[in-house]
Amino acid sequence: MSRPARHVFVCTQQRPPGHPRGSCAAKGSTQVLQTFWAELQKRNAYEKVAITYSGCLGPCDSGANVLVYPEGTMYSGVTPADVPEIFNEHLENGKTVERLLAPPELWS
Repeated sequence: MSRPARHVFVCTQQRPPGHPRGSCAAKGSTQVLQTFWAELQKRNAYEKVAITYSGCLGPCDSGANVLVYPEGTMYSGVTPADVPEIFNEHLENGKTVERLLAPPELWS
C-alpha cells in the first residue's frame, strides 16, 4: 500500500446527553464517517486518501469535526451532505472548503 496524500480524521467522540462540551457523535459524526468511507469506496481512492475515526479533536460544540492532514485543516459543522464537496475540492484538488472551515480561535 502506498502512502496516501491526505489523511482525514472524523471525530466520533461520544459524551452523555446534556454534557456542557457537547459531542460530535450527537451531531451526526458517525453518519459523516460512514459517508466518507462510502465516498472513498465509490471513488476507489484508497491509494490517495485515508479515512480514520478519532476521539475528541477539540471544539466539540461545533461538531461534527473533520481534520485533514497534512495541511492540518479543521472543518466544523460537517454533515453527510458536505462530504462529496470536501472530497472534490480538498481531497482531490487541494482547495480548502472555506464555508466549512473552523474559526481560527477554535484552534488556539
